[in-house]
Amino acid sequence: MEKVTLGIHFVLRTNKINNGLAPIYARITVNSKRCELSVKRSILSSAWNVGKGMAKPSCPENKQLNSYLEQIRKMMVEAYQDLVVSKQFVTAEAIKNKFYGLDISDMTLIKLIDYHNLNCKETLRWGTLKNYYTTKKYIELFLKQKHRTSDIFLKSLNYKFLMDFEYFMRNYQPEDFHSPMGNNTVMKHIERLRKMIKMAMRYEWLEKDPFAAFRQKFHHVERGYLTEEELKIIEERDFSISRLKYIKDLFVFACYTGFAYVDVMKLTPNDIQIGIDKKMWIFTKREKTDNPVRIPLLPKPLEIINEYKTDIQAVSHGRLFPPISNQKLNSYLKEVADICGIKKNLTFHLARHTFATTVTLSNGVPIESVSKMLGHSLISTTQIYAKVIEKKLGEDMDMLNEKLKSKKDNQRNESNAKAC
Repeated sequence: MEKVTLGIHFVLRTNKINNGLAPIYARITVNSKRCELSVKRSILSSAWNVGKGMAKPSCPENKQLNSYLEQIRKMMVEAYQDLVVSKQFVTAEAIKNKFYGLDISDMTLIKLIDYHNLNCKETLRWGTLKNYYTTKKYIELFLKQKHRTSDIFLKSLNYKFLMDFEYFMRNYQPEDFHSPMGNNTVMKHIERLRKMIKMAMRYEWLEKDPFAAFRQKFHHVERGYLTEEELKIIEERDFSISRLKYIKDLFVFACYTGFAYVDVMKLTPNDIQIGIDKKMWIFTKREKTDNPVRIPLLPKPLEIINEYKTDIQAVSHGRLFPPISNQKLNSYLKEVADICGIKKNLTFHLARHTFATTVTLSNGVPIESVSKMLGHSLISTTQIYAKVIEKKLGEDMDMLNEKLKSKKDNQRNESNAKAC
C-alpha cells in the first residue's frame, strides 16, 4: 500500500472576519493535497498562535477552545484510521467525508444538497444560498409526487430524471398567489442542481454525470428601463405621503448611481469621500461580487443624500438612508408607478438598468466607465444590463450622416475649384 502522510492543522480565515472574530478551519493534508472545513468556532486574530495552530492559552475560554480543537483532531485521526483499516483510498476529502459521517455508497441527493448548503454557508451570500433552499424544496416535491419517496441515491440519477424534473417544474401550479415558473426560472433551478452534481463528481461520490447530454435553454430577456421622459415624471412628482416620497427618493438615487437595493441600504456616511477631481464620490464594494465601486456623485443623488443625513433612523443605524425591506420597497414602487402613470413594472432593480441606459450610455458615457460604476468584472455583463437605446443609435447615425454629407460637400467644392 502506498505510504500516506497525514497532516491536520487549524488555521484562521482572516478574510472572513465578522465583528472582529475570525472563523477557525481545520486543514487536512494528505500527500500534499488538502481540504478545509469549518469547526464552527471563531476567535480574535490577536489571540491566535499561527505557528502552533491553536489559541494562546491566556484565559480559560481559550483553554477550552484548544481542548475542543484537540477533540476535532482526534476524530479526524480516527476517520483516517478507519479508512486505512477498511482498505479504502485515503484522501483529504475522504477523511472530511468520514468526519461528517458521509458514506459514498449510500450518498443520496438530499444528503448532497444538505452537505452543499451547510458547507457553502460561509462562502455564498444569503441571497444566493436561499435560492438553493428553494431548489431543494422543489426537488423534494418532485421526489414525493413523481417517485413517491423522500430521497434517492445519487447513483440512480440519469438523463430521464433530469427531463422529468424539468417537466415537473414547467407544469407545477403553486397553491399560493405566485405565478407558474417561466422558462428561465426553471433553468436556474436546474443550473443549481447541476452545480451540486458537479461537486459530487469532484468528490468522487458519483461516477457518471447525468448532465452529460442535458442542455439548458435560457431565453434572452431584454432588460427594462425608464426613458428620460418617464424618469423626469417620477423626479418632478410631489408626494404628500412621506413613505412614498422616501421610496421615490431612493429610486431616483439609484437611477443616478446604479446601485442595487442591498448596496444602497448598506451605504454609510464614511462611504462619501473626496475624489481625485476634488468632488464628492461614493467609495464602496458591491455586496454581490465584492468588487470595488467608485461613483462620482451627480447633483441629484447628492441632494437626496443631504436630505436624509439628519434622519433619526438613518443616523441611529449609521447609514445614509433609513432601513426598509426590499419587499416593502418594491410594493410601494407599484403605488409610485400608478400615481405617476408609469405602465412599466417598476422595481428597484429597474433603476440600475435606467442608470446604465438612459442616464449614462445614452448620454455618451463609454461602456468601460459604465462597467466600472456598475461594479462588473466583465464588459460582457454590462452589455447585458446596458443596451444602447434607440435614441442614442439615432443620434449616432445622424452624426455619421452629417460627417458623410460634409465629406461629400468638400469633395464637390474641390472638384468645382479644379474645373475653374
